Amino acid sequence: MRQMFAKRFTTGTALLLLASLSGAIFLSPVVADAKTEDVAKPASAPLDLDSIDTFSGAYLAARTANSDRDFENAVPLYEKALRFQPADLEIRESLMLSLFMAGRFDEGVKYAYELRKDKAVERITTVARALNDIKDQKYKSAEKILAYKGPNDLDRLTNALLQAWAKAGSGHPKQAMADLDKLKGPSWYGIFKNYNAGVMAAMVGDTQKARTYLTSVVTDREGGSTAPDTFLRAVIALATLEAKDGNKQKALDTIAAGEALINNYAPFKAMREAIEKGNVPAPLVTNVQEGAASVLFSLGGALNRQGAQDTVALYLQLSRALAPKSADMLIMLGGIAEGNKQTEQAIALYKQVPADSPMLRISEMQLGIALAETGKVDEAKAHLKSLIASDPSDIRSYLAYGSVLSDSKDYKEMAANYDKAVEVLGPNPDKNQWPVFFQRGIAYERLKEWDKAEPNFKKALELNPNQAQVLNYLGYSWVDRNTNLQEGLEMIKKAVELKPDDGYIVDSLGWAYFRLGRFDEAVTELERAVQLKAGDATINDHLGDAYWRVGRKLEATFQWRQALAFKADPELNLTETIQHKLEHGLPDLPPGPTTADAKPAVAPETAPAPEAAPAAKPSVTEPEKTEPAAPEPKAAPADKPENAKPTEEKPAPAEAPKPAPVEPEKKS
Repeated sequence: MRQMFAKRFTTGTALLLLASLSGAIFLSPVVADAKTEDVAKPASAPLDLDSIDTFSGAYLAARTANSDRDFENAVPLYEKALRFQPADLEIRESLMLSLFMAGRFDEGVKYAYELRKDKAVERITTVARALNDIKDQKYKSAEKILAYKGPNDLDRLTNALLQAWAKAGSGHPKQAMADLDKLKGPSWYGIFKNYNAGVMAAMVGDTQKARTYLTSVVTDREGGSTAPDTFLRAVIALATLEAKDGNKQKALDTIAAGEALINNYAPFKAMREAIEKGNVPAPLVTNVQEGAASVLFSLGGALNRQGAQDTVALYLQLSRALAPKSADMLIMLGGIAEGNKQTEQAIALYKQVPADSPMLRISEMQLGIALAETGKVDEAKAHLKSLIASDPSDIRSYLAYGSVLSDSKDYKEMAANYDKAVEVLGPNPDKNQWPVFFQRGIAYERLKEWDKAEPNFKKALELNPNQAQVLNYLGYSWVDRNTNLQEGLEMIKKAVELKPDDGYIVDSLGWAYFRLGRFDEAVTELERAVQLKAGDATINDHLGDAYWRVGRKLEATFQWRQALAFKADPELNLTETIQHKLEHGLPDLPPGPTTADAKPAVAPETAPAPEAAPAAKPSVTEPEKTEPAAPEPKAAPADKPENAKPTEEKPAPAEAPKPAPVEPEKKS
């Protein structure tokens, strides 16, 4: 059991994800994808440890805290359990990991030394002890600790990169770079090897070698898609190198090459402005400690996708021990906390981003959204409005503010907000600005001003024709309004082709068929929608209606009863409607073409904001050139029209099963 526990942090999902990276393109953040409740968890309540007077009480309470990822409370509970059974190995393992996950490295590393021969956590204790030695400049000791001859590709790369930094700290950077050159492994090793060798060469003043290594990263599109955070850092490192060497145009060209893959990245903008003024930006890595920290950040960023959030958080917290003020690391940790509905923790992390960081505005936007999630809506609005006022040209701020207005159903202010954003964009917006028009269209549709809404949806599609959310919204709107019926249906079909596993969009297609009287086709699609999005009251209600129309009345009543059992938005008034159908069924259809009166479920898609965290999906054909270094500010939900039945769901992905708690299963 303990072996299985340890693998959650070093192999299994994490290794499988890295192994799948070659040739993949990643778009979104995302951050953590754990399946959680839709409401933010309250801040940790103070513990009454004195009331816990048995081992089982302390242990079970610790497991509960751990399963909730409440590591601050898990730590004292494991400590209490350990007082009852001081020799319990599994409790000590869990305590060590909880300390690391709570950001308490100095306390956790003491247990890493005690548990260094424990095979269940050997990989974690090895890295932790080595990082502690690097932090204390005991480089020779770290080199020895990191020697690795095992079969695990991820462990081999992690240890080799850290060992190279330890060797550089010992005064042998040339040998360290040579060791990285000779390191053999899968193709995805390349970007990590070259980036680390490049910034190491730059740190010791070997400009030519640094330029060669870093150029290989910046020109590696496949590697940049695999590990966008590492790619971003390589662009910054190379541009800094060229600016320092007096090559102003080469520095600007390097930034342009980075923007060709990832657009709207705040540090690129700040760096460009500095270089154009003749200033030389400070390097990202100035010492061995920062280099070693970047190893774990880069690997964590590449792993930041569904099912691996515990591994990512562990890597980032270990990295934090060596670089506690790293802005992108703090923002990524905040995004993971938000994904786990630990909003107060996310707020605390966003507030730690240094005031002089070019990532500050990203953290401030996320902070505003997080404040709204904790119920501090007025404070969130004021905070985000001040961000807009401080830089009215930053479109990201309008998207962040718009998301809060959408959640609070302030559609009049939401429309006004996006009107201002469109003014800022001017007459020639680029394709990445489609979310502004989409969200503006939603605001006007909710205000029942279709004549203003429709042109915005069309503009969003003009800018980016393959956005499933927009195709779905506009297509259904036309079908629902009994206009452009064939074109609307084709739009929804295209949306399903683009996102075939999105239960809400599949439901939309099924409901469009239902509205058009094509009931057999409606059943086919709605049955699939129920499978894709189990537990949604509106979709089950739709399937019940479709079953009724094809004569499967017993199955219809079953689906309606299922819908009653599921949680639905009170604004939908589903309960009364379904109870009436259970008593009376659906009314008979008149002769001739038919439509239904009910409306579709709301798709809770969120339009991607221009700043997105490193990617979470393993294969997408073409990147949406968005920033992968920070969790995206959430835009208004891309649901269906106001006269549709909305199905509320927060924008954070919630499809993946929640990973097991951060602890071993206790033996009986």
